[in-house]
Amino acid sequence: MSKLNKVLIGVIIAISFTACVQDDDYAVPDTSIKEPNIPASNITTFKAIVERYEQAVSGGNATVLIRDEQDLYIEGYVISSDKGGNFFEELIIQNKIDDSNPDNDPRLGLKVEVNASSLYNTFEIGRKVYIKMNGVTIGLSNGVIAIGKGDSNNVKQIQASEYRDIIIRSTEVVTLTPKVANIQDLTGTDENTLIQLNNMQVNRFDLASTYAGEGIDEFDGFRILESCDSGVSILLQTSTFADFKSLLVPQGNGTVKGIFSRDFGDDFNVFIINSTSDINFDNTQRCDPLELNCGLAASYGTTNLFYEDFESQANNKLITGNGWTNYIEAGTEGWEGFSSTSSNASLGRSARVQSASSGDDSNITWLITPAIDLTGKNGMTLRFKTSNSLADSSFLEVLYSLDWDGTEANIKSATWGVLSAAYVVKDTDSFVPWFNSGNVDLTCATGTIYIAFKYTGSGQDSFDGVYELDEVSVDYTP
Repeated sequence: MSKLNKVLIGVIIAISFTACVQDDDYAVPDTSIKEPNIPASNITTFKAIVERYEQAVSGGNATVLIRDEQDLYIEGYVISSDKGGNFFEELIIQNKIDDSNPDNDPRLGLKVEVNASSLYNTFEIGRKVYIKMNGVTIGLSNGVIAIGKGDSNNVKQIQASEYRDIIIRSTEVVTLTPKVANIQDLTGTDENTLIQLNNMQVNRFDLASTYAGEGIDEFDGFRILESCDSGVSILLQTSTFADFKSLLVPQGNGTVKGIFSRDFGDDFNVFIINSTSDINFDNTQRCDPLELNCGLAASYGTTNLFYEDFESQANNKLITGNGWTNYIEAGTEGWEGFSSTSSNASLGRSARVQSASSGDDSNITWLITPAIDLTGKNGMTLRFKTSNSLADSSFLEVLYSLDWDGTEANIKSATWGVLSAAYVVKDTDSFVPWFNSGNVDLTCATGTIYIAFKYTGSGQDSFDGVYELDEVSVDYTP
């Protein structure tokens, strides 16, 4: 009986084990990829999808839901990777991989919102994919055009249970060719596409920083990338979840490859890399400007030498008088009088410059003080206030010259440096407050000095910000 019981127990265990584990659970999974059988007649273009969204917006809608009767697809190439943690629950795809082969569809990119991580294991950079458009929503997500699920107001994530039926990978993997461009030439149509910027460097004030590991970095770190050719800058955005967040930013200059995009709040342009291998700053010769930095004085002088509050200026008219030189280097926009009582109020009347709706390819304009004689004057200081209205990657510099002769013809040939101790409102600053420059010490300079407020923007939406200037004062102590 004991032997019989043992036999019966063995049979029961064997039957139970066989019932719980199927043969196919032990089979080697099929990891091969088969090319999807998608008829060419069912494939539409990125341009057509973007136009549907634009038509919806012109009709007063925030999004558009694709409801075609037949299956509809777009085909594109993955240009983002979440492997390094700098992208999260999203894929960025673009339609063209080589700008040297133009066709009827412009070079465009789209963001795909996906509630899944480790997407790089399936959709690596260069992988061709098809997106099934039926039932998805097109709209803005953090300022760029995105694909997802959603409603009439928002684009939401495609869920993990369904994204493999919507994002279908091809067998094709290509080497991506970025568009080589200048920052100032980038427009909204370049968003969500792979861009290469040449002769770039991290701004000298960010060289001691990590990518996104500083105490002030919340969610993302922003470091200034600047062009050695034009001086135009853009913010390098790095997630505080990126695996390279604590690395020191590169110190030299060279090329950087990344995705042109907008920040989370859709306030300014950003540049996002997939990994640090996208930056090749192997040139140790930087292009930092001449700099005058006497620091900040504890207080300003007791005697005023020059003061301007712009109250005598006329609204929407070029700033004149009081020794100012209002020089338009490029475009048609100069510094003008402006007053407002709105949420971004001026300080009575202020000086304002903007390039929005100018129609100009480029806007560069200078507002230069009269000559300031530093000889025999102790405790010389400069102070002013600045504000912006969504600077949108345009920028304002405070420059100085000790050799300009005061004529417009020689402005560009004179030597201009940066008054680096002065605080100037930044692209990332709130557009409501006015920011004090601090008491900028000028005592380490000698001779005659000119102070210039130089604005650089363009007629493009990406660089059409507004800057305001007020209460410029130069003081000394006899």
